[in-house]
Amino acid sequence: MEALIGLLSVLGAGLLLTAAVAMFRARDALSRINVFSPATGLGLPMIVLAGYLHKLLTTGFAVLGLLQLFATMLALLMVSSVATNVLARATYLGGAPVDPRTDPHDLARDPDAAASRCDPGRPE
Repeated sequence: MEALIGLLSVLGAGLLLTAAVAMFRARDALSRINVFSPATGLGLPMIVLAGYLHKLLTTGFAVLGLLQLFATMLALLMVSSVATNVLARATYLGGAPVDPRTDPHDLARDPDAAASRCDPGRPE
């Protein structure tokens, strides 16, 4: 159990550290927001789970602790995905410069035009 707690803690912290380093290397604000999303969606829940397992190991099982774990996990997953979407939208609508290699209007294009671009064998 202690090895699992350590593994979850190290993996979660590693994901957060990797995302933090990648944020410095990102080309623009949209990319920075996109880089941090998996860390908050996966890394933080791993750390929370490790904390719960440690408490379970030291103090024993408690229903309230299990309910807190589920509430925290659900909140982390919901808040991180909504926050990422809202931040990205606000960044783009606020006029932040977008790297030319980023294609933010891909979903605004005609689906048939996008399909013909992806499928070179498809007649126009």
